[in-house]
Amino acid sequence: MSPLLLRPALLSDVPQLVGLVNAAYRGDESRTGWTTEAELLGGQRTDPESLAALIDPPDRVVLIAEAPTDTARVAAVGCVHLERVLPRHGAYLGMLTIRPSGQARGLGSALLSGAEAHARAAWGALTVRMTVIAQRSELIAWYERRGYARTGETAPFPYGDPRFGVPKRADLSFLILEKPLTATGY
Repeated sequence: MSPLLLRPALLSDVPQLVGLVNAAYRGDESRTGWTTEAELLGGQRTDPESLAALIDPPDRVVLIAEAPTDTARVAAVGCVHLERVLPRHGAYLGMLTIRPSGQARGLGSALLSGAEAHARAAWGALTVRMTVIAQRSELIAWYERRGYARTGETAPFPYGDPRFGVPKRADLSFLILEKPLTATGY
């Protein structure tokens, strides 16, 4: 696996990131990877306006993961959204995305570790929280293997808001996971 380069997204990156996120989560291309939500949700995962709103330093950042290619160019292989959570001294992590053709190669773990390191270094975050659709047991297990634990808290799915997708089931909800960050390791 090539080393990942992480950099904050710019507004000029929004069009490519919208395509990347939607391809990884929904539709036919997402089915080539293991993290698809296509069986649970249709429609978009994000849109240009929603994604642009996440690029708002100092309390929010979308990190782009880039990897060198065979032609010495750099290609965007993933992204992740981080948001500072006050007064909890933590961060919210969302939209962890790896291009479907690059999944199952350790890129997701590398991006997750980089995002945790960024939250700790930039904001002094002591914890990272996230929401995961409760029905995605394989993805929840993946996060648990990386140190995240269920908090016992849940959140409702935003039915009726097409910005989050078109539900294919009536029982969707979110589990809240959390991981402590230590001073010496993430």
